[in-house]
Amino acid sequence: MTAQETVERAAIALKVFPLPSAVLFPHTVIPLHIFEPRYRALVKDALATDRVLALGQLEPGWEGNYEGRPPLQPLMCAGVIVWDEQVEDGRYNILLQGVSRVRMVEELAPGTLYRQVRGQVLVDPHYTGPEEEQLRQAVFELAGRVPPSFAESLLPVAARAGGGMLADVVASALVPEPGRRQELLGELDVRRRLEAVLEDVSDLLSQLQPVRPSGPLN
Repeated sequence: MTAQETVERAAIALKVFPLPSAVLFPHTVIPLHIFEPRYRALVKDALATDRVLALGQLEPGWEGNYEGRPPLQPLMCAGVIVWDEQVEDGRYNILLQGVSRVRMVEELAPGTLYRQVRGQVLVDPHYTGPEEEQLRQAVFELAGRVPPSFAESLLPVAARAGGGMLADVVASALVPEPGRRQELLGELDVRRRLEAVLEDVSDLLSQLQPVRPSGPLN
């Protein structure tokens, strides 16, 4: 069974980890340290079953009510736990591989410590257009203005990715602010998502100077 098929099966009762500080994109990996009891229970149950959970964002106004059940934003990203370790006091370290956008259809009645939703899995349509090459070229230009260690991890992925995947991997690597990341996650039109990420990369380029060579010049 593919990761996509696993997420589609899990979508009837999708375990949700609301994490205001982090937004996951498909085709990317995020490390998480799980320490709250309800989310330790979530990860324990996920590891015992399909290893699927979704990272979600809360609707504005949740501040001060995180311990309750403040409304979830409807668009989230479901992923598969690809690595895990349990540490002291029952806490977990995990790596979550993003698989697919999911639109929440309804939140299920409380039956566990954590929250679950019924979701609709959203798959990007195939798209090719000039925005792909424009974004790719912007990333290549950016590579000359950031430390080599950072560029080396992004360039191979950007070179072979296309369509919605290209927008997602670049956004994941270069857009830090959770609110903006959620906006890009929620952009379902692939062309507009590519254009939006290109705007972010262009803004970043305008703020950076080329990295000066550190070794001798021949």
